[in-house]
Amino acid sequence: MNFEFPFQELPAVMRGPRVERRRVLVKGSAFWGTMQDDGQLRLDDGRLLDAEAQTYLPPVSPSKIIAVHISYSSRSMETRNKPKPTETPTYFTKPPTSLNGHKGQILKPADCKYLNYEGEYAVVIGRTCRNVTPDEAWDYIEGFCPALDMGLQDFRDTDQGSMLRVKGADTLLPIGPGIVRGVNLFAQTLRTTVDGLTVQEAHIGEETIWGPHYVIADIARHITLVPGDVILMGTPCHSRSVDPGHVVACEITGIGRVEGTVVAIDAPRAAALGVGHMPTDTPEVRRVALGFDERVPEQFKANLRAAKASQA
Repeated sequence: MNFEFPFQELPAVMRGPRVERRRVLVKGSAFWGTMQDDGQLRLDDGRLLDAEAQTYLPPVSPSKIIAVHISYSSRSMETRNKPKPTETPTYFTKPPTSLNGHKGQILKPADCKYLNYEGEYAVVIGRTCRNVTPDEAWDYIEGFCPALDMGLQDFRDTDQGSMLRVKGADTLLPIGPGIVRGVNLFAQTLRTTVDGLTVQEAHIGEETIWGPHYVIADIARHITLVPGDVILMGTPCHSRSVDPGHVVACEITGIGRVEGTVVAIDAPRAAALGVGHMPTDTPEVRRVALGFDERVPEQFKANLRAAKASQA
């Protein structure tokens, strides 16, 4: 494992037993519950529900969502042709309105060509956190969630690099279905699938450049993190564009699986009036949206081609 600050023993948030908390919508009201070993969800009021049959809400209510640009070595090799992209992490933000629940619809406007998937794990903050060391940062983590950091890459040419519209549009962050603790995150494998075919895969411990403890300590030097805040920890290589009808999922062994279905919607009404920067298809947009195929495993490319052919 490649960490700036290795730990001597497993932090408490990653020591068992495994606990998973989910938030569901039942007859119009939101309820929290805990997953049971038999696959049922026990609500906090005692009711037992079939977990598979529920409508899931995002299990977080963040004041802010902060994302690491690149934190996996395979992604750095693909995009930068070196195992570490920068000397220290860099970040962007997504608004809380981008949140989406497990099995939600991921909206792709008609005037956008490139909607890219990025399978990630999310870190959920459990206590107010400011001015901490990396060793201390573990104690401020509530748990971890699978997440899909979707992006409308057509807006890469605007917003001066903030990626506000690339990553911030409504529905572009499916997360959940639960918050999990008691699992050794660094022993797990992350996989992203499109229509059930694997298009990204990484062993988290082997590919991590900066662990969440380093990232939290870095951000909290100047920005207070509060309970419910979300940190997205980057994606492995082979982020590519998907189309309406595709079912995209991120599964992390030991943690869980979140999915969403890409759905076509009309272009915004203001776009027809020429309001704002229009989506573009430029060399910079294509550089990110289409990636560097020569630097990623062949099976990921073949699986994505098969998924696209099935929707044709």
